[in-house]
Amino acid sequence: MKKSMPQILAFGVASMIAATTAQAGDWVGQASYYALKGRTASGARVGAFTAAHRTLPMGSRVRVTNLRNNRSIVVTVNDRRPFTRGRVIDVSVAAADSLGFRSAGVAQVKVETVSD
Repeated sequence: MKKSMPQILAFGVASMIAATTAQAGDWVGQASYYALKGRTASGARVGAFTAAHRTLPMGSRVRVTNLRNNRSIVVTVNDRRPFTRGRVIDVSVAAADSLGFRSAGVAQVKVETVSD
């Protein structure tokens, strides 16, 4: 079936909107924590409220909410990971403590972009 120019244009615009929404959207999945001794991918060190995300720009601020206890904090992305399937973010030890999942090791969370 041959598509007309308006149909192709509408599809292209819809694709761009979906891609933008996905990048700036919310993620739900597992979070873990890590304690890195060296430098992060951004050249900084792991701080009290820092995190690692696969795709968000360095310096992005995101709200992480533990869906089990509803605790929420804002962290700054300064590293690249997690590399484990199903994980959406890795947070610092202090952030895991604040979210209440350090002893469990992982938690089901929602991640929302606050700023880039």
